[in-house]
Amino acid sequence: MFNYLYEKVNNIKQNFSIKDLENLCGVKAHTIRIWEKRYNLLSPDRTETNIRTYSLKSLQKLLNVTYLVNSGYKISRVSKLNNEEIDEYVRRIVSDNSTKNQAINSLKISMLNYDLQLFLGTYEQLAEKRTFRQIFTDVFIPLLTEIGLLWQTNTISPSHEHFITNLIKQKLLINIEKLQYSKSTKTDKAFILFLPENEIHELGLLYINYEILLQGYKAIYLGPSIPLDSLPNMLTFHESTIFLSYFTVRPEKDKIKDYVAKFNDIICSKRESEFWMLGKQTMHISENSAPNHRYFSSITDLIKEL
Repeated sequence: MFNYLYEKVNNIKQNFSIKDLENLCGVKAHTIRIWEKRYNLLSPDRTETNIRTYSLKSLQKLLNVTYLVNSGYKISRVSKLNNEEIDEYVRRIVSDNSTKNQAINSLKISMLNYDLQLFLGTYEQLAEKRTFRQIFTDVFIPLLTEIGLLWQTNTISPSHEHFITNLIKQKLLINIEKLQYSKSTKTDKAFILFLPENEIHELGLLYINYEILLQGYKAIYLGPSIPLDSLPNMLTFHESTIFLSYFTVRPEKDKIKDYVAKFNDIICSKRESEFWMLGKQTMHISENSAPNHRYFSSITDLIKEL
């Protein structure tokens, strides 16, 4: 199914270790070795020190084989198919419910090869049958989770991560802009979205902004690295203002309690306001630190409160 993806492959990442394949395909290295030995599924090259290396075509084949095995086909049967037959089997069983798995694989290939056209083509295919919310929750979020793990294991470089996350950010901004032309329908509260100083991971906050607008609320998106001292000016935006932030790496765990206390000193001394927070750094805050504070373990939990 992915043959057409490789017509214009660049030279940036074309050789993979067996650990890379394990991380990208979700198949244990031990299983890959068994498939090689028992079924002659892949034919890796060897370095001078006898370490296996795999080509991009091997990665393509393993992605498709994994998809078939996960769809109920026995590896003994799949191993007897040639590459064209494997592609055809994948095409045949792809349905609306399983499209997201193929899309995630396609987007990973796009990331590895910095392939803009593949990203755009995959997104357009998804958009034909899914809303943007469905695309983001069913495809982008699982993809971003995988990317985080791939980055931690050195399977991909920071440039890979930045390439794909910036493309996802572009799609978010386009869909946010569409909603901004609609008049707000709910006036009981409004949201101020910001990230703390030196926090630049904004995809999660951007998506929350999209959901807030989708629900019909007013929102002001301030973006990354906002000093707390600049926030009191926002109190004139609405009579009932909720400040919302996403703590991924900032503030540090030993500074986050002081940060939240400073928010209360600067904002709530002028007018009582709610402060909604999520992100992994919130685990370092006491759950009952203040009555105006709300902590959410996930974007989904927060969206339920809108």
